[in-house]
Amino acid sequence: MNYYEYLARHYSQLSQQTRRHFLGRCGLGLGAIALSAINGATNTSQAEDPSTRPLSPKSPPLPARAKHVIYLHMAGSPSQLELFDYKPELNKYSGKDCPKEYLEGKRFAFIKGVPKMLGPMFQFQQYGQSGQWLSELLPNLSKCVDDIAFIRSMTTDQFNHAPAQLLVHTGQSRLGYPSIGAWTTYGLGSENEDLPGFVVLLSGGKTPDAGKSLWGSGFLPSVYQGVQCRTTGDPVFYLSNPAGIDRGLRRDMLSTLRDMNQEQYARLGDPETMTRIEQYELAYRMQISVPEVMDLSRETQQTLDMYGAQPGFVSRAESEVDPRVFYQGNDPTFANNCLLARRLVESGVRFVQIYDWGWDHHGSSPGESIDETLPIKCQQIDRAVAGLITDLKQRGLLDSTLVVWGGEFGRTPMSQNNVRDTPTKGFFGRDHHPYAYTMFLAGGGIRGGVSFGQTDPIGYYVAENAVTPRDLQATLLHLLGFDPYRFGVEYQGLFNRLIGPTDEGRVIRDILT
Repeated sequence: MNYYEYLARHYSQLSQQTRRHFLGRCGLGLGAIALSAINGATNTSQAEDPSTRPLSPKSPPLPARAKHVIYLHMAGSPSQLELFDYKPELNKYSGKDCPKEYLEGKRFAFIKGVPKMLGPMFQFQQYGQSGQWLSELLPNLSKCVDDIAFIRSMTTDQFNHAPAQLLVHTGQSRLGYPSIGAWTTYGLGSENEDLPGFVVLLSGGKTPDAGKSLWGSGFLPSVYQGVQCRTTGDPVFYLSNPAGIDRGLRRDMLSTLRDMNQEQYARLGDPETMTRIEQYELAYRMQISVPEVMDLSRETQQTLDMYGAQPGFVSRAESEVDPRVFYQGNDPTFANNCLLARRLVESGVRFVQIYDWGWDHHGSSPGESIDETLPIKCQQIDRAVAGLITDLKQRGLLDSTLVVWGGEFGRTPMSQNNVRDTPTKGFFGRDHHPYAYTMFLAGGGIRGGVSFGQTDPIGYYVAENAVTPRDLQATLLHLLGFDPYRFGVEYQGLFNRLIGPTDEGRVIRDILT
């Protein structure tokens, strides 16, 4: 017996005696517990064979109106008062001291003392047959308002970026929980075995404040986490074969790894082993499928113009340029990502998450003002979002694809004053505002031309039909064919759900078809 045979024999003996492997063998390991809970939560009548492909397509337990989701998150949170929530009454108080009732007992991220009220800085007009109020900064989106449901009464209990983003995307304001995309791919799988079920695209030069936890899988198997794709270079890091390794040799290596992992699964019964096999195999298939679906040059010039996309554009990181120059209006990265999102859902990807950084307009430093930077950011996204909705509709995909747009909270009706009491050109800004903001949805079972909820005359509080992140999450799950109250897994002694442990989340039925 050589040294390696000795190690193999003793490892086999010891692995059967450790607590981890004992629990794994008797079906009580954490992965097995999660898998069995998941199978029960999705109302499957028979336990799923864990040796099958984790991302195989699954039918939802209830009738679904949406099969795919494209979620557009504007990281930093855009000002609803300059874009969607028309408040002419606010102009009457602009420049005056904020009334004390809006300050007493309140916590702000940056506002100090008594700030000045700040009226809307751009013009509004009514558009479409539904007469939706929209800012002059969104001329292309204004043509799509009859396909959109605006929720003008969003509210949250978080006023800092990272916890607010986590609450929106994972249902909790702390780390360690599955994202919406992970829950979706867990419950529905993917329609294309050669592509990830959940893809993440970034623009704006930075990752959101909460980082990659926003597309993590938490306590669900890691195969359901989002796969971040880049628009330049290799779409996925380390996807290409290393020097000296051709595709045939890579196949031989993966086949050997698969056989070893299957042997380990047969011995230990750990479902995460099957996740590992799937991830290796998916990466191999992605070497062919991902470059093809990410190739925007396959699109017609008419389609590229619809989005404002530019194939092959190389975006620089924000740290590489002066912040006053970085927000150049001709950066097509977000537009490219919107077009990629359409190509991905068209190819069977279940959930596409786009994060666009640069919407935190405090007005306290160059490159983050409402009066100068917000119009540039709107220029970067306006045509692309309108193009995405229009393109999906023309291709017959909008009925089955849910499009969501929004940030993590809103902006205050007061001017931020922590740097200067009286703002000057290029330094007008608003602080974080959790009490009221706007989001919108289109497609996938959403009734267009709807304005749901409203705020008070100055846009400080929700006055009618408040909507929380949990309400939004419950609505998304409902549209995808899940009961948001039953869809979850047992973890650490609690039945964990996207909408949280209580039943406060409600489906917003007034915006549904």
